[in-house]
Amino acid sequence: MNKKSLLNDPIKHIDIKTDAFKGVPEQVAAMEEMSFQARNLARGARIFDMMVRDPECTVLLTLAGSLISAGLKRVILDLIETNMVDGIVSTGANIVDQDFFEALGFKHYKGTPAADDSLLKEMNIDRIYDTYIDEDELRICDDTIARIAGSLEPKPYSSREFIIEMGKYLEENSEYAKFREESIVYRCFKKGVPIFVPAFSDCSAGFGLVHHQWNNEEHVSIDSAKDFLELTKLKINAGETGLLMIGGGVPKNFVQDIVVSAEILGEEVKMHKYAVQITVADERDGGLSGSTLREAHSWGKVESNYEQMIFSEATIAMPLIVAYAFHRQSFKGRAEKGFNGLFSEEFIVG
Repeated sequence: MNKKSLLNDPIKHIDIKTDAFKGVPEQVAAMEEMSFQARNLARGARIFDMMVRDPECTVLLTLAGSLISAGLKRVILDLIETNMVDGIVSTGANIVDQDFFEALGFKHYKGTPAADDSLLKEMNIDRIYDTYIDEDELRICDDTIARIAGSLEPKPYSSREFIIEMGKYLEENSEYAKFREESIVYRCFKKGVPIFVPAFSDCSAGFGLVHHQWNNEEHVSIDSAKDFLELTKLKINAGETGLLMIGGGVPKNFVQDIVVSAEILGEEVKMHKYAVQITVADERDGGLSGSTLREAHSWGKVESNYEQMIFSEATIAMPLIVAYAFHRQSFKGRAEKGFNGLFSEEFIVG
């Protein structure tokens, strides 16, 4: 057994546009007559469909967990291309270690949870449950982030601003032309869809930025408060908002908190009108990832009429929910919002 033999079967991203998914609206509708998570999933799909059809609603997608490496990248790209999401809040791993990593020409590979992890360590292979990543290629991703940081004016940036620079890097370097069209970072850059990563250093970006700051007295930094302010500005401008949350963690809390943040700034905003969360976390330990959306209502963050928790693993539930709206053509006529244009120096709160 050698490294090449282990890294030989790449993960393929599922495509909800194929004929295999055309019957999903009927299948999901039938699940609403069942019990447990089948019924929850069906109601969640209907609520997501409602927010997409609502012309006044800005839809925000949150991503936590290893989603792109697991084969969900194309589902997210379809949301972006059809204007079914207007902004993204994510963990760093999804955006940098997984999406940007693949935009550089690298892949994730099928593995097994029964692998000999000591052997994988010797071969510089990293494992995410049943998925393998080449650590040597990840180091190239780290170095690329450091190179991008080194090309910028030394000052604080929001994660959104830095991710735009990642998109520019892909556009300006022709060797990535065959990979970048399938990149979330690149497609959001082209469409003006903001991506926020509130814990930006908790991924390959962190390694790259540590290297950059270690070697440069005058350096780039990431301002998480600026992230929060920018996303709060988006909420103030957007008015009605809906959330599709995949997993929990920092992205979930970050996007819910902007309602309270706007109020603290003296701006009158509405709670998020719609909210759907897919998670496997338990609510009973008081942890954030499993806390219910009704609990969020007590904090003044989420309305209680159109909210749904779906306790399911994301690779099962997310394609069904997105395919439900996609094949019902719910996005038809939905305008591209290009919210990156909001965040100029001329933007004034309120």
